[in-house]
Amino acid sequence: MPLPQERGNFTYADYLSWPQHERWEIIDGVAYMQAAPSSVHQEILTGLLVQFHQYLAGKAGKVYPAPFCVRLIENDEKNDEEIIKVVEPDITVVCDKSKVDEKGCCGVPDLIVEIISPTSTEMDKLVKFNKYEKAGVGEYWIVEPEGRFVSVFVLREQKYGRPEIYAENDKIKAAIFPDLLIDLKPVFEGI
Repeated sequence: MPLPQERGNFTYADYLSWPQHERWEIIDGVAYMQAAPSSVHQEILTGLLVQFHQYLAGKAGKVYPAPFCVRLIENDEKNDEEIIKVVEPDITVVCDKSKVDEKGCCGVPDLIVEIISPTSTEMDKLVKFNKYEKAGVGEYWIVEPEGRFVSVFVLREQKYGRPEIYAENDKIKAAIFPDLLIDLKPVFEGI
C-alpha cells in the first residue's frame, strides 16, 4: 500500500498544487503517493480499455484510463477545499457527461476498474472498496494479474453483494451495460 503522508487533512485544493508528474490520491484527507504501474499492469489496462472504448463509441458513456482524477463527491461538497476524496482509478466509466470537466470526474462514476499490484492490494480491496461502495459506484471490478481473474462487484441496495468471479478465458457481462461482453482471453494473453 502506498505510504500515507504525515498530516491527514489534505483536500482537492492541495492536490491541484502538487507536481503534475506525481500521482497522488486523497482518501478522507490522507494523501497517498502512487507507484508507477508495471508493464503487466499496463498491458491488462490496455486490453480492457480497448474493449470498453470500442463498445462505448457513439454511446453516452465514456471510458477514461489512469491518470484520470475522480473527485468522489458524497455529501454536497461545493469547493475544492471541501473535497477530501480524490482517486485515480485504473479505468473509469462515466455515463453522465455533466460529471466530466477539464480536471476529470466530479461525482460518482458508473464503473471503476482497479488492477491489483503488490503495493496496492490493501488499498484496492479494502480502503477503495469501502469508499466506492459508500459513494455509490454502481460497479467495481478488481483485476488480479497473478491469479488471472477479475472480481466484479455490483451495488445493490447501497451495498456490494457477493462478487462474480471471472477467469482468464471468461467473458464478463457488465451489469450497467447488459449487451457489453468483455473478453478476458486477450486481456491476459501473453502476460
